[in-house]
Amino acid sequence: MMRFDTITIFPEMFSALTEFGVTSRALKMQKAQLSLWNPRDYTTDTRRTVDDRAYGGGPGMVMMVPPLEGALDAIKQDVAVHHLIAGPTILLSPQGRLLNQALVDELGGHSQITLVCGRYEAVDQRFIERRVDFELSLGDFVVSGGEIPAMMLMDSLIRQIPGVLGDEQSAEQDSFKNGLLDCPHYTRPENYENFFVPDVLLGGHHAKITDWRRQQALMATQTRRPDLIEKARRNQWLSPSDEEFLREFEENSVKNKLS
Repeated sequence: MMRFDTITIFPEMFSALTEFGVTSRALKMQKAQLSLWNPRDYTTDTRRTVDDRAYGGGPGMVMMVPPLEGALDAIKQDVAVHHLIAGPTILLSPQGRLLNQALVDELGGHSQITLVCGRYEAVDQRFIERRVDFELSLGDFVVSGGEIPAMMLMDSLIRQIPGVLGDEQSAEQDSFKNGLLDCPHYTRPENYENFFVPDVLLGGHHAKITDWRRQQALMATQTRRPDLIEKARRNQWLSPSDEEFLREFEENSVKNKLS
């Protein structure tokens, strides 16, 4: 089981994770556990204040250290009581490491992870330096808080837990899992307004289907994300037949542009 401890001032938002889809099923199956910790519960004033104005001026408010540290201390104590090995404390932040499948795979090796969902303008830097192992970003854009990025990270991790998906091959065929984008997928009807399912998928020849899907993934990745092809080459993830197919695909693409 993988346990997620999440610090957030909006715990209600996580109903999207706990009540729907694959993640909800995983939680009910006790393949994963989610504990929500509100830093307002670790304040000492009647208004349960978790933010204040920034020193030096400027727009927005800054999340204060004491409520965040209070929540984190409570998590550490609870993790110890349950004899778990504490994993990293991660702050969701646009300044953080960019999330990719390799990092998801790395984090999947932990049995416990603590996620800190920032809000307002920023989190006091002293909390980050004292208590955060690393910051994590989903991309070069800004959202209103860390809750949605935290849920996206948890979804990505939970779907990899054995027994969560109905078909264990589903996770293996996901985009990025083998360094490439995913291949196209089709379902009924075979003919939709004269758009047809490729014949190879209807023939029942599993080896040909496997080859076709691999080639489609190679073409999609070369066309849309050539940087991933270069990464796959550096890591020696491409077979000789992959390289031969890519050479032919690139040559045909050049010919089509010239014609």
